[in-house]
Amino acid sequence: MKRLITIGLGLVVLPALFAGNDFSVIRVRAESGDAEAQTLLSRMYNNGEGVDKDAAEGMRWCRKAADQGYPEAQLILGSAYNVGLGVSKDEAEGSKWLRKAADQGNVRAQFCVGVAYFNGEGVQKDASEAVKWWSRAAEKGDAEAEYNLGLVYANGESVAKDIVIALKWWGKSAEHGYAPAQYTLGVKYAFGEGVDKDAAESVKWFRKAANQGYARAQYNLGCQIANGAGVGKNLNEALAWFYLSAASGYEAAKHNRDALETRLGPLAAQIAKQRSEELLKQIDVTKDLHKP
Repeated sequence: MKRLITIGLGLVVLPALFAGNDFSVIRVRAESGDAEAQTLLSRMYNNGEGVDKDAAEGMRWCRKAADQGYPEAQLILGSAYNVGLGVSKDEAEGSKWLRKAADQGNVRAQFCVGVAYFNGEGVQKDASEAVKWWSRAAEKGDAEAEYNLGLVYANGESVAKDIVIALKWWGKSAEHGYAPAQYTLGVKYAFGEGVDKDAAESVKWFRKAANQGYARAQYNLGCQIANGAGVGKNLNEALAWFYLSAASGYEAAKHNRDALETRLGPLAAQIAKQRSEELLKQIDVTKDLHKP
């Protein structure tokens, strides 16, 4: 179960104190030693907001805030070391800074520390320690931590295998909008794994994930619609979902797309393409899609 850490360098939420301020104003506050301003300035350099993009300069300012104990900066710096963004890649150094932020209660850092322990990135591999940190983050509502806890309980990794507990955590993650968890629930309901088989419930969860652009869910939703399982049978609608999934590179969807195109003919295929374009406009692209 390999989970990739997405560095949220552009996603750090800072107080409204800096709302509307331009680069020069933030720079002055950062130079005065304000850790929040230093972190925001780091983000601006990392993303090229109001200044030429310069990851090394961004990390220099981030380090200043991290050295003052600012947890958001410690999270960014640790993540940057893990991938070598603006600094030389050093997973041990990355884990050190992530742990500092996690110890202060930063939820994303707690999730990332769990990932580090699970994968042995910069620390000794320790699944039990990973579960401990994911549990802390999950109790505060981190959807990825909830999802990962579901995986370890489903697989019995460092904990007693328990599908009921796994489903509990996947359910929480899914309710928090995490597409992989929504997809997983769809699979469980489709096959009756740990829950009563329920095609309509399966369609519900596949659709939620599909509407976030999750290719596997788009494919499975297309299959459900093509078979009339839990939803009215509609081959044109199924083909539209196969188009979307195939566009993300999902091979099984490409196969079904080609088969349905041949079966339905060019006119129906054109209608399905137009429908897929309509569906694409409705997809929530603001979330981390975690496409396979």
